[in-house]
Amino acid sequence: MLKMVTFFQGLPGQQQSVLGTLDFPGSPQKSQSASEVESEASMSEASSEDMMPSQETGMAPDEEEEESTKKEKKKYKGLANMFSVFTKGKKKKKKNQPRSSDPEVQPKPRPELDGPPPTVEELKEALENGRLEAAWPVLALERELEAAAAAGGASVEELVRQQSKVEALYLLLRDQVLGVLRRPLEAAPERVSQALAVVSQQELEDRRAAGGPVAAVLAATRPRRWLQLWRGGVAEVAAERLEAQPGAVPEGRSEVENRFVHMGCTMKEDLEAVVERLKPLFPAEFNVVHTYAESYHHHFATHLCTLAQFELCERDTYLLLLWVHNFYPNEILNSPKLAKELEGIKLGSLLPPKQTRLLEAVFLSNEVTNVKLLMTRALELESQRWAQDVAPQSLDGHYHSELAIDIIQILSQGQGKAENLTSEVGVQIKQLLLMELAALLRSYQRTFDEFLEKSKLLRNYRANIMANINNCLSFGTSMEQKWQIPQESLRHLLDPLKDLRAHGFDALLQGLFAELKPLFKKFTQTRWATPVETLEEIISTVDVSLPEFSELKDCFREELMEAVHLHLVKEYIIRLSKRRLVLKTEEQQQQLARHILTNADVIQHFCTQNGSPATWLHQALPKLAEIIRLQDSSAIKIEVATYATLYPDFSKGHLNAILAIKGNLPSSEVRSIRNILDINTGLQEPSRPLFALIKVG
Repeated sequence: MLKMVTFFQGLPGQQQSVLGTLDFPGSPQKSQSASEVESEASMSEASSEDMMPSQETGMAPDEEEEESTKKEKKKYKGLANMFSVFTKGKKKKKKNQPRSSDPEVQPKPRPELDGPPPTVEELKEALENGRLEAAWPVLALERELEAAAAAGGASVEELVRQQSKVEALYLLLRDQVLGVLRRPLEAAPERVSQALAVVSQQELEDRRAAGGPVAAVLAATRPRRWLQLWRGGVAEVAAERLEAQPGAVPEGRSEVENRFVHMGCTMKEDLEAVVERLKPLFPAEFNVVHTYAESYHHHFATHLCTLAQFELCERDTYLLLLWVHNFYPNEILNSPKLAKELEGIKLGSLLPPKQTRLLEAVFLSNEVTNVKLLMTRALELESQRWAQDVAPQSLDGHYHSELAIDIIQILSQGQGKAENLTSEVGVQIKQLLLMELAALLRSYQRTFDEFLEKSKLLRNYRANIMANINNCLSFGTSMEQKWQIPQESLRHLLDPLKDLRAHGFDALLQGLFAELKPLFKKFTQTRWATPVETLEEIISTVDVSLPEFSELKDCFREELMEAVHLHLVKEYIIRLSKRRLVLKTEEQQQQLARHILTNADVIQHFCTQNGSPATWLHQALPKLAEIIRLQDSSAIKIEVATYATLYPDFSKGHLNAILAIKGNLPSSEVRSIRNILDINTGLQEPSRPLFALIKVG
């Protein structure tokens, strides 16, 4: 229960368990019933003289009347003997009276009232004073009455009159017994045991009476069903306990929350008291734990069903579901003290399945809407910091953004709330939240692109770009580790972040690439006379700019270096494809090929040393150098076919530009070599573009 109470931030003012009083101190007393008023009125007339036969007065005028009087006295003799137990001591048992040795009706050992057999007034007074041992003389009286009715020796009027006296005593006895059992922990254990013994005996008498007909002159008074009345009293106690006012509502808690906490704590504590203190006293036939559990459960469930009919706020809707799915089954029914006792009792859910599913649908809609609003707000706050030129934080030597952390936390909280209900609800909300995340990431990319376009003059422009690029790692890692999304789905989900990084790298490298452009032009301007020196100048320029990107995380610094690597190779090929260099001799072509190989080695070494993982670019320049070096048409065709396999976006236009360098190659051979690409066209799509980035005239 600790988790339940902690969830609602404590329970100040929570009343202590009153199961110590099962109805309990302070419970309103019932008003006097009509039957009780009748009982008192009847008992006021029930003196010891009333319970004795009437005495005849005067003598009959003749012998016939005297004989009649003798017969009348004989008629009342049996009834007088029956009630003499209250006035003159015990009589011998009648022939038709049930035997105490009869196992069907053998009463349990019972205490007797002290002293001589009580009069009716004494018996009434004993019951009014709560002396439950008076139950046994009352039971004996009932049996004697049944025997007298069966013998037929008394008048109908007298039997009916005497039965009313017996029932009046039973009314007193019933109220005393059920009163004790209504508040079992207020009474001494011995007194509770007395009351339980009376109820058990009455149940036995109910079963005995069911086995035979009641004399026609007597009203049917059985079954009395005192065990059933006790169960009804337990249900009343449960209702009173759970409906009791829980006290002032603590700050930060709604009235519904306060009511649920009160009902939950009360039920748990009361049932624990039943298990610990009442179960050892109650006979097994009472099923005391079962009876209390069902009564409390029924009232709790009724309260929730009624509440669910109304339009609830979001918080109360979730709270209700949390009780149905989590707190009630886990914190109450499966609590350490109750789990074993309740495992055989099928109490069921607090709400019907249809009502539960409806509330779950409302919760999912509310929660997804809230998550969407919170994520949108987080992105708005982040973009405001960019626009206001706020410098990003630096964490472990890298620019840092809290956006990914905020978004993942919002998603995780929504997912966690759903999983606190059931795993099925958790699966449902996961798909909905992933859809909202995909929409958020697309919005993130658009917002970032606007920032790149409009905020170039801000002092922290480049720092915020790197912070957002670093931010992509947190998104990817969290989605992969915590959400366990299939790789293909994850790749599709994170596509906007891939574009965001690419656009960010373009913005970061734009100045460097602009600075390199005139240096690359030197290749053609000098007709490749000093390719080594030109490339050294290019590499030196790049090398100077790289420290600026140290605030990128390692994986993104490698990704940026791959972009630099690609740019160097691409620009080098563009210079070769300008058709301004035509070499007509084999020696010139071989010399250019050597320069290209040397430059390719420098580019590859520099980029690899600085973290570029672009091994796919390693063959781009050496293979072109080989095409330029070769003189045999067939060998060139083989090399071109291989090259097209490595770089599927290598087109005939690109091939024409390279072959234009070979001034000694006949046009017919050029056409034949070019046709090789027709064979390879459409075999595969390039996984990474290279020649698609190079325009040729």
